[in-house]
Amino acid sequence: MAQSLSPALARRVALAAQGFGRVPTDVVPGVRQLGAVIDRLGLLQIDSVNVFERSHYLPVFARLGNYDKAQLDRVTYSPRITEYWAHEASFIPVDTLPLLRWRQQEYRERAEADADSWFAANRPMTEWLLTELAAKGPMRASEIEHESNTRSGSWWGWSDVKRGLETLFRWGDVVSAGRTRFERVYALPEQVLPAAVRELHVARDEAMRRLVSISARAHGVGTADDIADYFRLKAVDAVPAIRQLEEAGELLPVTIDGWGKPAWLHRDARLPRRMQATALLSPFDPVVWARARALRLFDFHYRIEIYTPEPKRVFGYYVLPVLIDDQVVGRVDLKNDRQAGVLRVRAAWAEDGAPDHTAARLAPVLRQTMQWQGLESIEVSAKGNLAAALAAEISSEN
Repeated sequence: MAQSLSPALARRVALAAQGFGRVPTDVVPGVRQLGAVIDRLGLLQIDSVNVFERSHYLPVFARLGNYDKAQLDRVTYSPRITEYWAHEASFIPVDTLPLLRWRQQEYRERAEADADSWFAANRPMTEWLLTELAAKGPMRASEIEHESNTRSGSWWGWSDVKRGLETLFRWGDVVSAGRTRFERVYALPEQVLPAAVRELHVARDEAMRRLVSISARAHGVGTADDIADYFRLKAVDAVPAIRQLEEAGELLPVTIDGWGKPAWLHRDARLPRRMQATALLSPFDPVVWARARALRLFDFHYRIEIYTPEPKRVFGYYVLPVLIDDQVVGRVDLKNDRQAGVLRVRAAWAEDGAPDHTAARLAPVLRQTMQWQGLESIEVSAKGNLAAALAAEISSEN
């Protein structure tokens, strides 16, 4: 008979699996602690929006507090980490890359089978790019582009060079060799990947089991949809892998009131009696990136409004959920005004039923965020039902 978990315990299990609830220390996290976060999460999603901070830096800050971003760069651009399409574009441990070769092959087969694909019309371009990288070594797209390249007209304005490199990147014919000013450096696999990674071939079924294992461990507890979504797996692949791990005793079936779906608990998941945490969550943090899961876990309805026209935005442009203990209790719209040295809270909202101490708990986190970003002050705009209380707390700290 399946074990029963309360919704509150399920929340705590999920947060503990994601690295929350650890006892804070005064020691500034170093490379070892930063690497451990990536190992625990299995990936860091990459996003280019920089109005506050690039997204992959934020989950680490949420879990460890103030750290040196240059140290995380050392980790993410080291030989033990690479990039690929995991959840979305993500930093992943290099050992995970062979588990995604089936995806690379699917991308390749889809393009080669489509007579109308970009690749069908630009095969010489991809062949030339491989020749260039072989002759000159790892390079950025901007280093390879030349005047004869015409822009494709798509909204991101990629040139044919960039599109060709991204096509080859999806296929695994080129890989990431790090980034320069956030621009990806492309390389042939033999130029940067260890032979053990390049030569490792994992059967598709085994790859699915290992990806599901990573996902389930990172979730702590989750439904089949939750577990599949972490690496964007299809149910036809994820469900058999879940069943196999259940038979092996790694995943334990559980029931959770109100979830309405079967769920599984990872055998190594912690079951905390309480959770103590205060954090700002990136829109691309695994805790909230699956909106249906966020609603089920926290009764938190979340939609990112970056691509919503300003008059239609409800909460703001770059809105970060506010985690206090085991609840998501609010959201803040942040902007890093680097020129003025100001962390701007453009809106602050409390959820229905948020505790009275929400502003008092959030203010020190914003102060730490300001210091982490090397800014000098915080300014809270009047928008939002938490704004006045938050402004008062920030003012009292000055």
